[in-house]
Amino acid sequence: MKNVIATLAGLMVAAIITFGIESLSSSIFPLPDGADPTNMEWLKNNIDLIPTGAMILVAFAHFIGIVIGMLVAGLISRTSLIPAYIVGVLMLAGTIANLVMIPHPTWFMVVDILGVLVGICIGKSVAAKKLNKSDKQAIEQ
Repeated sequence: MKNVIATLAGLMVAAIITFGIESLSSSIFPLPDGADPTNMEWLKNNIDLIPTGAMILVAFAHFIGIVIGMLVAGLISRTSLIPAYIVGVLMLAGTIANLVMIPHPTWFMVVDILGVLVGICIGKSVAAKKLNKSDKQAIEQ
């Protein structure tokens, strides 16, 4: 049960952090007048109007959301990396789904996927540091 809670908490934290940073990006890099980022059709037809800085911040949001979400899963579980892996894989799946649903520039897709993969690697490392010593020894063998 603890690992289920760890997974759910990690996912919630990852989603909240990602959403928070993405929301911040539109404050720092205002969208053009009449923009409706909640409307999927508007996004599909006007992705080129989104400021580059906002897109970079969104990629950063995906990266940092995964790292912190996986860390939280590791902090709560303390016995298994599986909750952290689940958080990482589900966030990767969400990122890929976003890239498929909305046609993004190629540079953004590359940066976003690489950022997510690096985030998973870093998230795994920080989550592994939170495991009990006996569990760390079992993983290393």
